Amino acid sequence: MVEPSDTIEQAKTLGARFDANGLIPTIAQDAHSGEVLMLAWMNAEALRLTLETGRATYWSRSRQALWAKGETSGHTQRVVEARIDCDQDAVLLRVEQTGPACHTGERSCFYRVIGADDSLVRG
Repeated sequence: MVEPSDTIEQAKTLGARFDANGLIPTIAQDAHSGEVLMLAWMNAEALRLTLETGRATYWSRSRQALWAKGETSGHTQRVVEARIDCDQDAVLLRVEQTGPACHTGERSCFYRVIGADDSLVRG
């Protein structure tokens, strides 16, 4: 008997599973180094645009609007490959990043290490 999760895991077509807010978490990873650059959210339109254009497009939860990465900063992400996890509820974009990915000016949003005492130190 095929379990429902087996159907999702073995699916041959995209069946992205968005959360109750219509969003799916998306990790951007440097296609060459493997470095994790950022976590963002996509709705169905952002995912469609990303796959069609090859330019990372996300959903801004604060502005409630689509945004193409780099549209104001020039720090764009060209999508080399898009992947989806086994449950089809998280997306991984392997990208070629132009400039920093983080709005702080850091290459990656994950530039701080959490210490044993909950302190944050630059990694």
